[in-house]
Amino acid sequence: MREVLVIANRTLGGEKLLDAVRERAAQGDTRFRLVVPQTKPAAGLVIYDEAVRESAQVRIDLAMSLLADEGILASGEVGDPDPFSAAMDAIAHRRPDEVIVSTHPATQSGWLRRDLVERIRNASGLPVEHIVVDLAHEGLPFGVTLVVAHKTSTGEELIGRLVEKAAGEGRRMFIAVIPQFDRSGASSREARLRLAAMLERLDAASLLSAGMIGDPDPYTAVMNALELFHVDDIVISTLPNERSGWLRSDLLQRVRNATSAEVEHVVVDIDSNTTAARAAN
Repeated sequence: MREVLVIANRTLGGEKLLDAVRERAAQGDTRFRLVVPQTKPAAGLVIYDEAVRESAQVRIDLAMSLLADEGILASGEVGDPDPFSAAMDAIAHRRPDEVIVSTHPATQSGWLRRDLVERIRNASGLPVEHIVVDLAHEGLPFGVTLVVAHKTSTGEELIGRLVEKAAGEGRRMFIAVIPQFDRSGASSREARLRLAAMLERLDAASLLSAGMIGDPDPYTAVMNALELFHVDDIVISTLPNERSGWLRSDLLQRVRNATSAEVEHVVVDIDSNTTAARAAN
């Protein structure tokens, strides 16, 4: 079976790249290895390393789910922050038959300014195809909704609203971000448990989703995600007014002021949900 190595970051879901993968998959007996380097954004807010790594894993998870839905065999890994090292490490380990490198256009691509495609071609001796994906003009072939929640992450109101959005026009992916309370190990574990439970609910509803743990400050968590992902809209879920620290800090308006993406607010009354569940039992 032939193996094709795909090196990409933000452009991983681009239509031109997907078409190149589909074309090779249609030839039969081909599997794909997706490698996403842990590349930090060139500008914007300071983003801590864990968020960069987790965002790379989110891209891989979503891409593999998308390809699996089309019957395309793929696996993935988070690579070295240097894209050349990430590519050469994967080539040495996997020994692929071909490499595809996907980048932004030359005017926006740090990878091209470092002559990444030719360096991989010269160092590996493999056929290397370069795919240009212009997200600014072409967008992605599916909608991407950023979902930010913590205590309300599995609330019925939130899950129901996301199901409604997925039932709208076109395909939609959901990227969940669960901010930590603080940077302690206990807080991180709690956030990961909440994230796992939320993704399990979304998967049970047949929604294409992946997620990551965010900065303890929810505004910073949202801004980091907007630096790391191409997002069409944002859903922020909170407790009711008087019980929500996020609302007391005016999170919704601050996010609206910082982005052109539509920001939707979903209120989840956990106490009401708990009471209803007990009554049902």
